[in-house]
Order: sequence, then C-alpha cells, then structure tokens
Amino acid sequence: MKELQWKETFLQYLIVERHYSELTKKAYDEDIADFSEFLVETGDASFLKVELPDVRIYLGRLNEKQFSRNTISRKISSLRAFYQFLLKNEVMADNPFSYVNLKKKALRLPRFFYEKEMDALFAAVKGDEPLDIRNEALLEVLYGTGIRVTECRNIQIQDIDFELGVLLVHGKGNKERYVPFGHYAAVAMQNYLKLSRQVLMDKYHKNHDYLFINHYGAQITATGIEYVLNQVIKKSSLTSEINPHMLRHTFATHLLNNGADMRTVQELLGHASLSSTQIYAHVTKEHLQKDYRAFHPRA
Repeated sequence: MKELQWKETFLQYLIVERHYSELTKKAYDEDIADFSEFLVETGDASFLKVELPDVRIYLGRLNEKQFSRNTISRKISSLRAFYQFLLKNEVMADNPFSYVNLKKKALRLPRFFYEKEMDALFAAVKGDEPLDIRNEALLEVLYGTGIRVTECRNIQIQDIDFELGVLLVHGKGNKERYVPFGHYAAVAMQNYLKLSRQVLMDKYHKNHDYLFINHYGAQITATGIEYVLNQVIKKSSLTSEINPHMLRHTFATHLLNNGADMRTVQELLGHASLSSTQIYAHVTKEHLQKDYRAFHPRA
C-alpha cells in the first residue's frame, strides 16, 4: 500500500472504528498534511522513514513559528496516533512520536457565572417576541442540562421526554446519554414550541425536527447560539464575556457547590473519564477560599 493510501486508511479508521466526527477527522488530516510539508522542505518526503531526530527538528520548527502550547500538543498527539496505527499494522518498526513528552501547561480554571449573574442573564431574555421566547428556552436548556453547544443544536423534538423530564443527548463519538432537565427548562421549551418555533417555521415554510432554529426557521448553528448569547449579555447588566461552554462550566460548578457527587456530574456532562471532571473540584475550592477570605473576620 502506498504512503498516501495509509493516510487515507487511517482517516477512515478514525470514522469507522473510533467513531470520531468529520470535524475531528479533518483536524487529524490537517496535522498530518502539515508534517508532510515539513518533510518535503527538509529533504525526504517519506513519512515511513521518520526517526526521533526528525521529530525533534519538527518540534523546533513549531516553536519557531510560535504556535501555542495547545496547538503543538494537538499536532503531536495527532501524529503519535497516526504512527501508532502504522506500528500496529506493521508498516513501521517503531513510533518515533512515542518518545516525545511535552510539559503540561499550568492548570487553567474554567470560567463560570455566579447564581446572581445567571439571574441577570435570565432577566435579559424575558420578552414576548418569538426570538425572545426562543432565547429564554435556549438559555434554560444550556444552563439546566450542561450539554455542549453541538449537542444542543442537534436536539430533535423526539429527543425530549417531558413526562420523565429527560433529554436524549447525542454526544461525542456518537455516544448517547440521557440528561434530566428541570421545571424551568420544561416550561421554557413548552412555551417556545407553542408560541415561537412553529410561528417561525410557518413563516419561512420550513419542515424539520430540530428543536432550536434561527430567525429563518432553519436549524440553528453553533455560531448562531454563540451570537444569541452575546446579544443576551449585551442586554444584561453584566460586563463579562460569554460563550456556550461557560454555561456548561456553570452547570457543573453549581451542582458541586450545592453538594452533588463528582461521578454524578461526570455522567451528566458525558465525560469519558473522571479526570476531565476533576477540574471543577478546583473551581469550587477556589470559590470557597474566595468567599472565606472575603467574609470571615479572621481570614
């Protein structure tokens, strides 16, 4: 099999066996293509002849180009996976990227909203216009379930069980999970379905099952959700920035602050590993320390 065919076989393996999304596949493809360009520039275009010194030179090149630590880490991770695939298929005798250990970056605590800030956001979405009603439902669902923005935009009507109060969420790697939602989210979604969604769908002659739509009645995009949230923050009394993931962070932090079990939060967020959820423990500890220093007379 030719080198190019091995790359295409690997990319197909990511979709078929690893159940990665097309977007993730594209990222791997771009990382491998970037490395291939480097090999051409340095004299030998064959990625089957790569050894550890080549990898070190490539790392130096990435640093020279001033890529962020996250970007470099992602590129190396992509190439390590690609060469591991070649190793398993006995195309390579060794994985030259397995010897590369990048220093871990300092822990960045996720940003979240305090409960009073969430109250300000909910006050900002109140209104009788179809888009106001949609925005309130969108905010209630994102904060009330902690789902990712891509999971939110892909919710379909049949995924909602109002009687049981749960959403069927289609997560990363085509994994499905049930996520509960509360009274506020239920009321907001029901109002939206009765008073907003169908109005916009009929106006623009649309017919599909996606829950959240844009002002033309089509399925809303991830960028569209981010735009909506930015408009909400502008209408509110808050001066901070917002993105959909902040609501996911807020969901997790508020649960833990109010006594939820870490593994419960892991399952609700759809994290494959508890280590992904552990960062929220640091957030809650910081929050407790901050309040202690601010309010205790002997702090």
